[in-house]
Amino acid sequence: METRHEAMKRNIEGWIRNTSNGRVEATFEGEREDVELLINFCKIGSPNARVTKIDLQWKEYTGEFKAFKIRRTATL
Repeated sequence: METRHEAMKRNIEGWIRNTSNGRVEATFEGEREDVELLINFCKIGSPNARVTKIDLQWKEYTGEFKAFKIRRTATL
């Protein structure tokens, strides 16, 4: 919920979800500076999170998303 709140504060669209193996997956779309701020937030994590590694892939903006949503847990 904290990441969604931070994304909405920065006008970032996309999604985030937990996976069954404890990982988190996300797609962020927005102004690069805002996305970088959200990534920095994710590097620290919420108070109950333990962040050990972040893998990033920068891609071209597609305009695919119209809001920021929390998706259901993915089964891997």
